[in-house]
Amino acid sequence: MSRLASLLPALVFLAAGCTLLRAAHAPGPLAAPERLPTAAEIADAHARDTAEAAAAQAAEELAAQAAEDEASGYDDGTGASDDDELAGVPSADEGESHDVAVPPGTPEIRYTADLPDAELQRMWKDSPESLGSISIGFTDEGRLVNGERFPDGDGWVVVDPEKSYATRETVEAVITAVKVVREQFPDAPPLRVNQISAREGGWLRPHKSHQNGRDVDLAFYYPSAEPVRARERERYIDKQKTWALLKALVTRTDVQMVLLDKRVQKVLYDAALKSGEDKGWLDSLFNGPTTLVQHARRHRDHLHVRFFAPRAQELGRRVAPLLAMRPEQNVRMHRVRRGDTLGGIAARYGSSVALLRKRNGLKSNFLRLSQVLMVPLMGPCTKCPVPPPVVVPERRLPPPPPVAAEPAPSVSLGGGAADQSAGAQ
Repeated sequence: MSRLASLLPALVFLAAGCTLLRAAHAPGPLAAPERLPTAAEIADAHARDTAEAAAAQAAEELAAQAAEDEASGYDDGTGASDDDELAGVPSADEGESHDVAVPPGTPEIRYTADLPDAELQRMWKDSPESLGSISIGFTDEGRLVNGERFPDGDGWVVVDPEKSYATRETVEAVITAVKVVREQFPDAPPLRVNQISAREGGWLRPHKSHQNGRDVDLAFYYPSAEPVRARERERYIDKQKTWALLKALVTRTDVQMVLLDKRVQKVLYDAALKSGEDKGWLDSLFNGPTTLVQHARRHRDHLHVRFFAPRAQELGRRVAPLLAMRPEQNVRMHRVRRGDTLGGIAARYGSSVALLRKRNGLKSNFLRLSQVLMVPLMGPCTKCPVPPPVVVPERRLPPPPPVAAEPAPSVSLGGGAADQSAGAQ
């Protein structure tokens, strides 16, 4: 009994220790499981992130556009907003029809007949730069090869040199028209030559066209060299000089069309009529179903002139099947839109992500909205747009001025001094 009594404290201590040990290792109450987001919540979060990214991108593009507007002086369609005054007037499409019908029997080769097929193939393979400017595709789906940057000159100012690449024929046409105006008005201020095309063509913000070196935005002439930044440009332009420019473009160059706000058209039409131009000829330019000058929104502050460049256009048709001979030229132009990925773009054109990144100098797969990519093709392009054969129509010239009738020669009826002298003899 005494031995059991002596062991009792130790047993109590051990029992207490076991109890504490069990308590320490006993599992506590289960924690509530973390709630996972639902599919709808994930979609909402993704939509918010996408919207924030889009807003940031839009703000960046607006800032860049504002900088371009400031540089351009607002005479390229970026500053003169439209109002409701002409809401019901149809606006011409800035693009180019892809379904132009040509007369039956139109020759495939007309403006490059000096280049046989074998010679063209050799030059394209060995020295494509020797072919000169090449306008590929359409003005709203095309690109430019061997484009020439519009040169500086005494009679004009190139507003944005890096966006002023054109075909040789386009450059020569603009310079010809400016020289005609300067001959007629030696005091004319320099003409502002705005955007034409990017170095290699393709989409050029904010235009739908301007993709293959044939569209030029020309400012109006004003009393001074300073551009006007008012909405109602027709109130401030120098009507005589601006009409002289338009007339020179129509009569001295091969113009396909001119886009110009209807309100400016009326001012120039009235000025031309007042100066003695033939009304029927003016109507063929401004009024009727086949007018050369067409109304277009956002063209109240400049002339959008589209030229024929027959040699460059015909070369574009002829080299289209040969593009694969030169991998650096065997490309399509792609403007990045919402949802685009490098993988998706590569799959669409039969290219690869590696080729896309290398051709465009991309260090990652990140793309910007409206970014223009050159997409290398792995073989001949079977879906590239190829325009119909080029046919340059006759220029719309005014009728010749009426020839003044010469006075009828006088007929002597006798009794003159000579007759009197003869009779005296």
